[in-house]
Amino acid sequence: MERKDLGIAVVGAGRIGGLRARLAAEHPAVRYLAISDADPARARALAEKTGAQFHSGDNAAIIARPEVNAVIISSSEGAHVESLVQAIEVGKPVLVEKPIALNLADADRVIRAAERAGTSVRVGYSRRYKERYLIAKEQIAQGRLGRIVGGAARVFNLRSQATAILERNPHATPVVDALTYYVDLMNWLLEGTAVKEVFARGQKGVLRDAGFDTEDVSYAILTYADGAVVNLGIAYSLPDKYPARGHAARVEVLGTGGVMILDDDHTDKLMYSEKGVPHVYLPDQPVNMVFLQSGTPGDWALGDFWGPVANETRAWLDHLAVGKPCVLATAREARATLEVTLAIEHSSATGKPVTLPLAG
Repeated sequence: MERKDLGIAVVGAGRIGGLRARLAAEHPAVRYLAISDADPARARALAEKTGAQFHSGDNAAIIARPEVNAVIISSSEGAHVESLVQAIEVGKPVLVEKPIALNLADADRVIRAAERAGTSVRVGYSRRYKERYLIAKEQIAQGRLGRIVGGAARVFNLRSQATAILERNPHATPVVDALTYYVDLMNWLLEGTAVKEVFARGQKGVLRDAGFDTEDVSYAILTYADGAVVNLGIAYSLPDKYPARGHAARVEVLGTGGVMILDDDHTDKLMYSEKGVPHVYLPDQPVNMVFLQSGTPGDWALGDFWGPVANETRAWLDHLAVGKPCVLATAREARATLEVTLAIEHSSATGKPVTLPLAG
């Protein structure tokens, strides 16, 4: 198997960018690492921690480095597109955090640029790399459930997680920024058909009281072209001391020949600590009681990071280095997921069903 040396640029030195940079630094194919961030001091600190050869406060500077042949974009949701297009135009494959963009026009701009340049863009919907969902996909691929006719997924998280995201970008609502994981997951599990109609309802309360005009509870029914029906729900309004340190989820898939019920709430792994346990995204908000393994990206254990973000990052690096297949979402798949989340919000706002594709 032919092996390729990698030079990786990581745009964004926040928590997820920091994780991906550390994972890249440890990958055997990575020979060069560059870090950038809008805060040059944060880029410098991460570069020192990972042994990166170059750091900058200028994203374009690291993307353009001749030693770099692939780019990870872990900047905030509203800042993806500019760096994405810069990397694409110089022919460097990209792994970008979800969502690919916050509107369809920007998503289409990225897709056009990628197809024109022949450059690969993959989007980090890390639920695809959580073991239980990979195994679920295998059962469907093997035909053990027959034809998929329906499903459901719901996710809960803390109100402080929602407000932290909304403070960063008010357009990154719980539906567009978080339920998007489960839209992508169901689209992937039902691969081969597409959502044709969305009907949704939501409730504004906790987040509105915190100053954000967005729903903290939303439910939607998706109807696919082949008739399959999926119910999705999100509540990003749980109290801050709730023991989940990330997504508390449940996924169900119904087929003509079987059913899968995937409990991802983590209530089976409970710990109480007098010292307290921090939230992966909110380290200043420790709790005493926690559901272990409920952190959405994964967990540190004995010096290594384990979980969906680690699996996904390593899979992408393996794909680039040795050509190993990977199941990260493509740009067009990510665009389809974005369209559904925007349709959910539109349906909830108008009280009417929304037919896809969206106009304009």
